[in-house]
Amino acid sequence: MQKPPIIGIDLGTTNSCAAIVTADGSVKLIPYKGGDYTVPSVFAIDEKGNELIGHEAKRQWQLNPKNTVYGSKRLVGRSWSSEIVETMRKTVGYEVRPGDRNDVVIDVARREFHLQEIAARILNKIRDVASNYLRVPITRAVVTVPAYFNDRQRQAVKDAGKLVGIEVVRIINEPTAAALAYGIGKKLHETTLVYDLGGGTFDVSIIEIRDRVFEVKATGGDIFLGGLDFDNTMIHHVLTEFAAKTGIDLSQDPVAMQRIKDLAERTKCDLSTRETSPFNIPFITMTAQGQPLNIEMAFTRKKLEELTQHLVDRTLQMVARVLVDAGVSTKQIDEVMLVGGQTRMPIIQERLTKFFGKPPSKGVHPDEAVAIGAALYAHSLEDDTNLRLQLLDVIPMAIGLERAGGDFHVVFPRNAAIPNAKQIQATTSFDGQTELAMRIYQGDNEAAKKNELLGEFVFSGINAGKAGEAQVEVTFDVNVEGILTMSALDPATGRKMKTTVRVTQS
Repeated sequence: MQKPPIIGIDLGTTNSCAAIVTADGSVKLIPYKGGDYTVPSVFAIDEKGNELIGHEAKRQWQLNPKNTVYGSKRLVGRSWSSEIVETMRKTVGYEVRPGDRNDVVIDVARREFHLQEIAARILNKIRDVASNYLRVPITRAVVTVPAYFNDRQRQAVKDAGKLVGIEVVRIINEPTAAALAYGIGKKLHETTLVYDLGGGTFDVSIIEIRDRVFEVKATGGDIFLGGLDFDNTMIHHVLTEFAAKTGIDLSQDPVAMQRIKDLAERTKCDLSTRETSPFNIPFITMTAQGQPLNIEMAFTRKKLEELTQHLVDRTLQMVARVLVDAGVSTKQIDEVMLVGGQTRMPIIQERLTKFFGKPPSKGVHPDEAVAIGAALYAHSLEDDTNLRLQLLDVIPMAIGLERAGGDFHVVFPRNAAIPNAKQIQATTSFDGQTELAMRIYQGDNEAAKKNELLGEFVFSGINAGKAGEAQVEVTFDVNVEGILTMSALDPATGRKMKTTVRVTQS
């Protein structure tokens, strides 16, 4: 009996997309209602208690902002203590609060949702649409994630799939998927830089393409830099201007904020093809005397570029760092690929042209390339495929453990090739100790606690003795998906233990 096909899914911060390789070897994007190939990554519950996903959820966003969840991918796999969570709380209209395990939960219509549950519902929507379109049940998928996703976030995506009966057969990085879409079938031998600026995240990867071998030389990114931040910069400007004219702060009015957010996104997109765009919202609020007030202003492309220059600068600083990490100069980059909707902004293309001395390539569709690459990789995993690919990827941030005193001991440096395994010797630090506990972090800060806590690895059953007597062999193993498994062996007792590092309560 033939297995159902594996689809490729780009699970995006603002929009998601899916594709499949058909029997004749061509790639087909999965269309949604109306023929769109992308679906908003938005989840909501309406006043009747109905769950809405995608376009239906986004359409009622303005009138129901507290029960409409968007941009939640930024919170997936995050601990409540993360600075990113604190920043996110200030920019969304829905309720974000701590869960029982120091994780993040969202309250929607008096119901509690973990981030994996939100992601699961979006994945399920994509799967249902694909199943109906292809007329076969879909139970397996290759899902893409930002290259800068850490171990916890990658595991959370796999967990989301399990919640709705989708086997995530492989996780691959978004820039790598885009490179597949660009390079497959061209017999290329070149070094490509993928500049991926999407709705919520920024990634840059340098990838050496040798026909069907795709080797990532270095990667970097910012999990909190994307189109939403360009929108938020515009929103802040609008609020400041309105407050200066009227003395009224609209930031505490959720319906007004949602109307401003909607128009900011549309205006930003308009300014990619126009030099100026009106920004008018009638009856945004009322004075204390009941007089209606409007927002009446205009944005120019030049003004938008001024407001967001610091964001573009941040992307180019990361590009420069990744070039150094890869040991590659700008002249050694054969192609600069643009991925993600935000790369349509003309100033980004202009700045990249100046940085590299040549214009970026437009050889892939910025919104669809990642899903197409995921579908191609999914096809390569099929039993009857004639497409064989080799992906050689890296970990985006260092993985290590906390030492006494709080220092971060690096086991795998950033951009270490994966899969990869390393062994360290651990010992007891006080007399009578029968258990070893290690707090595992991922990040590039020398202080462990300033990095992202992945979890705690506890190994018990050590023979009690003097400090330093026991010698435990601890192995760190990162698989091809960038997910960490740890194992330990006590030679004195023969006791072994192996586990995927999981989030711990702290």
